[in-house]
Amino acid sequence: MGFLSVLSFAHAIVRDRVRPGDIAVDATMGNGHDTLFLAGLAGDGGHVYAFDIQETALANTAERLASSGIPSSRYTLLLSDHAEMAQRLPAAAVGGVAAVMFNLGYLPGADHSVITRTPSTLRALDAALAVLRPGGAATVVVYPGHAGGADEAAAVEAWAAALDPSRYQAMVYRFVNQRNAPPYVIAVEKRKSSFIIHTSNKGERNDV
Repeated sequence: MGFLSVLSFAHAIVRDRVRPGDIAVDATMGNGHDTLFLAGLAGDGGHVYAFDIQETALANTAERLASSGIPSSRYTLLLSDHAEMAQRLPAAAVGGVAAVMFNLGYLPGADHSVITRTPSTLRALDAALAVLRPGGAATVVVYPGHAGGADEAAAVEAWAAALDPSRYQAMVYRFVNQRNAPPYVIAVEKRKSSFIIHTSNKGERNDV
């Protein structure tokens, strides 16, 4: 069995957490691929909120969802910065979201100079943690190969590495022998309960 692609790996993490009736967020709508994926997982009783700052993204996503037979009652497309996620979601949804997906960079087929920016991305990641339920996860596909992408990827990785391990688990999934700075996944899970880190005299960490 071959390794999963970075996109398939992100989908696998989310698929394990989103069930019919759940709320999920596509923080970077793009052409709607992740929005459609989340809508399929959440089902008729669930709802997906998707964010993008480009009207082209909303139009492309609406067309993709409609052509796939997804009723409009199952999603909300927001022309908004994903950094405003916590403010734009219904109050009842905050703290109850099963998964948030980020696919950073630029919109394929559109103006490549319009990219996700590190300050907004970091604010959006903080917002994602605020809206996730315990046991929920955020996946971030980063693209270090385009202008500005490497700095953004490094900032996201540093953000994840600095999270309190008693409240979150953070990981990186990447291929280390590919050329041209391939994309990779940074994923964070909000723990269902806190735990205590014990450190032995030998410097070995034991998580309980």
